[in-house]
Amino acid sequence: MATVSLCMIVRNEAHTLEKCLNSIEGAVDEMVIVDTGSSDGTREVAGRFTDKVYDFEWVDDFAAARNFAYDKATMDYIMWLDADDILLPEDKAKLIALKKSIPPEVDAVMMKYNTGFDDIGNVVFSYYRERLSKRSRGFLWHEPVHEYLAVGGNIINADICVTHTKKHAEPNSRNINIYEGILAEGKTLSPRGMYYYARELKDKARYTDAIRMFREFLDSGKGWTEDNISACGELAKCYLAVNEHEKSLAAMFESFKYDSPRAELCCQIGYWFKGRGDYRLAAFWFSLVLTLQKPSDTWGFIQHDCWGYIPCIECAVCYDKLGNYELAERFNNRAAVFNPDSHAVTHNRQYFEAQKVLRSI
Repeated sequence: MATVSLCMIVRNEAHTLEKCLNSIEGAVDEMVIVDTGSSDGTREVAGRFTDKVYDFEWVDDFAAARNFAYDKATMDYIMWLDADDILLPEDKAKLIALKKSIPPEVDAVMMKYNTGFDDIGNVVFSYYRERLSKRSRGFLWHEPVHEYLAVGGNIINADICVTHTKKHAEPNSRNINIYEGILAEGKTLSPRGMYYYARELKDKARYTDAIRMFREFLDSGKGWTEDNISACGELAKCYLAVNEHEKSLAAMFESFKYDSPRAELCCQIGYWFKGRGDYRLAAFWFSLVLTLQKPSDTWGFIQHDCWGYIPCIECAVCYDKLGNYELAERFNNRAAVFNPDSHAVTHNRQYFEAQKVLRSI
């Protein structure tokens, strides 16, 4: 059976770390916790689970901290979590089973990262991350912010999910400050750095700067396909925010040159036409989604509701506006298949019944 070292970097995570470590305790053979400067009880919490708690002087570089943690691992494979991640019981059981069955030639394992949820706990946003890696391969972390582990060789996808429990992003400028510190030193950002810096700028409502950086990233021609597609959608949102509506639409269409149409972008285009009151074209783009094949093996971001529930519920609205009430009701019923507990579905059903009464008078 393979052995696994859990390696984490933490800072002021006393309120979440215990839940995280409880969720994986017994599924890993070693816990390595690296503290990057906590001022709360983080180290004490970590010490209740392992004696391998280390200090690392923070140098504005997440990859450096993670590589330091990985250097302390001693087991066959290394796994990472953030302090606000957990393994649900079923995923913990799957990890234990994987340790017993993983072929020795496997170099890395991708696991789904569930980070967005609706009001009743359904996963609405997820993507794959390089989660487990063979220690003997010496894979390294890269990028000071939004870091990634550069794995290679025999990589497999596992049916194991890591669940992110943080409810809201921290309202600070740490990541932007790191990126702008790099630029202030006269250094250049990698394509991945440009992409994530642009996202950080957008999240801070610095839309003009974000547009410039998204454009620089896309024009470089060096981005990963999934990041290129996502960047087009984010660029379109920035253009909308500064009332550049035609450029927004052009950015969304630009995504099609990188791969087959994605539901997320088609829905975004549908909303663009809906916002202009063009319900016929909006319905076209929303309904087009329902003809697409949802990717099962992509490592990119997936907004799951965009692949079924959202296009159905939006088609119900659009066809009602167009006066095709029968088709509108059919789409609402299809939306219920994807999300039977939807308040919008229930509201629409009540609305359609009321409209039938009114039309019969």
